[in-house]
Amino acid sequence: MTVLDDLAGGLVVSCQPLPDEPDDPMRDPYVQARVAAAVVRGGAVAVRVNGPDDVRAVRAAVDVPVIGLYKHGTEDVFITPTAAHALEVALAGADIIAIDATDRPRPDGRPFAETVRVIRERTDALILADVSTTTEGVSAVEAGADAVATTLSGYTPASPPTDGPDLGLVARLAALLPVPVVAEGRYRTTEQIGRAFEAGAHAVVMGNAVTSPLWITRRLVPATPRAASAPTKKE
Repeated sequence: MTVLDDLAGGLVVSCQPLPDEPDDPMRDPYVQARVAAAVVRGGAVAVRVNGPDDVRAVRAAVDVPVIGLYKHGTEDVFITPTAAHALEVALAGADIIAIDATDRPRPDGRPFAETVRVIRERTDALILADVSTTTEGVSAVEAGADAVATTLSGYTPASPPTDGPDLGLVARLAALLPVPVVAEGRYRTTEQIGRAFEAGAHAVVMGNAVTSPLWITRRLVPATPRAASAPTKKE
């Protein structure tokens, strides 16, 4: 039994401020810890958290598995881009470390397999490989990943952008891989959650649609008369 078994058949909630919004009022470890406690009270089986400070605060607030990551930079590989970032997250209390496992070059020059080796030598945390294609998922498992997530589908040159989740990738990975497949990326409705489990997902991750008031409000406001009558900004 591992902490991955605790995720089976459940909803994981990503508790993170918007990455491209430095002034997001939710950008505070205490706030994210309260958000995490609330979603766990609501039934989340685990939480996904960005950065050592937030991981540390959330770890103290919840008793479910914490999937930690460390976003550094804004382009190419920026989800836990190096082994050093991964170790910081593990030391902060993450049970599972989410790492970009795409085939793009990593900032420290290490291949994903080398990053896995370093983490294995220095921590007991499990490794969740964030991928965008079937090939990347297979390669990540060969390199030693304990589970694979579809997080990056639609966000790399190798994967076409879509408005909704990539259920096809979930199905392909679930059919091929001997490790759990976590469905993540643009999940916003109960119907999409159900379809992900039908496709073979071990767990489903939802983020902004649950935990970002800024993101949710921005999607709702355009339906209001005030927004419809607002003057269009000139380019």
